[in-house]
Amino acid sequence: MLLKPVRWKTFPREFLRIQIGFFLFGLAITLMIRGNIGTSAWAVLEVALASKLHISIGTMTVLMGFIVLSGALLMREQLGWGTLANILSIGPWEDFWLSIIPSVKDNLLLQSGMLLLAIFLMGLASAIYIGVDAGAGPRDSMMLAIKRTTGISIRVARAIIEVTVVTLGWLLGGPAGLGTVVYALLVGPSVQFGFKIFNVHPHGPEALIPQAPED
Repeated sequence: MLLKPVRWKTFPREFLRIQIGFFLFGLAITLMIRGNIGTSAWAVLEVALASKLHISIGTMTVLMGFIVLSGALLMREQLGWGTLANILSIGPWEDFWLSIIPSVKDNLLLQSGMLLLAIFLMGLASAIYIGVDAGAGPRDSMMLAIKRTTGISIRVARAIIEVTVVTLGWLLGGPAGLGTVVYALLVGPSVQFGFKIFNVHPHGPEALIPQAPED
């Protein structure tokens, strides 16, 4: 069954929790964009496409979410109401934060701090909304589907996706930079750290296999 059932008794609490995750995720993306030393892989691509299509970055994020969702569905990853909420929520949060956080240049210390904070927040945000178990977002669904179908770790699955996406974004003129490399190296461990903090076990039964700890 590809669609997770809605747990109506706990839905209000889960909806609030998942929105906190999206709130933090939108903030993380904005911090990287405004830091101007390189963004996340997805933001590199989405900023480039938004510029070419003359739409807001948040709108492009929503459109990209539906595109990636199609790939996760093809890999038969289980989805839920949280998947759709992810697609429809993170983009508007991005546009909200972009409207109030100014661009920072010529201050490498502050810019580096913004980048590292963004990576940390992204790991927490991912764990928060995946932990709700209402269906991961489209990008994380793709990451989890690759992990499930290949047996590779979450860190490796995420790295494969990030490298592919950032290459496409860079070719289209997106804001790739040194920060993009730092992000690509650290986001996997950050997500894993978030999973440990919130005790999240995607595809839980796999985590119970002896000598096969969750990666």
